[in-house]
Amino acid sequence: MVVDGAAAPLDGRVRAALAASHLRGLPPGLTAALLEGARCVGVSAGDTMHRVGEDERHVELVVRGLVRVHASAPDGRTLTVRYCPLGALIGTLSLYAEPFVMPVTTQAVVDSELLAIRPGVVRGLADRDVRVARALLHELSERATAFAAEIGGSAFSTVRQRVGRHLLDLAAQCQQGPELVAPISQQELADAVGTVREVVVRTLRELRREGVLETGRHGVRILAPERLSAEAFRPPDGWNTGP
Repeated sequence: MVVDGAAAPLDGRVRAALAASHLRGLPPGLTAALLEGARCVGVSAGDTMHRVGEDERHVELVVRGLVRVHASAPDGRTLTVRYCPLGALIGTLSLYAEPFVMPVTTQAVVDSELLAIRPGVVRGLADRDVRVARALLHELSERATAFAAEIGGSAFSTVRQRVGRHLLDLAAQCQQGPELVAPISQQELADAVGTVREVVVRTLRELRREGVLETGRHGVRILAPERLSAEAFRPPDGWNTGP
């Protein structure tokens, strides 16, 4: 749900998001040109911004919140491709794919704010200014590297990372409001991530102590999704994500 579509002022929040993105190296004048016509868009937790099969090109900068990018199977199962925190650029791949068809779905995990940048402006500046083209290349290289790392991460991630991923995915699938609750028992969670219940109990205890989540009769409530996603999708120690 879009709650605000006003023209985007270059305020402190937008500046912080730009500083956390691959656009951070652009000079002020070039940044201002890049954001010409950009709009601030608010999205409620659980709402979908883009769906599989759409052909609309888009470039969005996460100013606040957390956005989930996921693929879906015909039976309803989903696989998270990426979690996008502050400073993440979404949709850069759509700029140059010919033809472009959305291969994934994007959904707000918590109440979020995005800066919707005009794709034609971004591409036009990239054609004329190597600094913008270089920023996009850095972004696309990071996406390709992350996807390659995910192959190893799926196989070699720690139990704690697998627990975090499964809780986030399940809570996002079942979301019906701002709260993130994964309706799952400790034994079901152990079976899902391929370990024993005792290990899951210890992992949940650690995450509770750190203030990341809380457990109850109806499942696991995620209190800090940004922290959990950052850890869950971090490449394992020693994993080489380079070419």
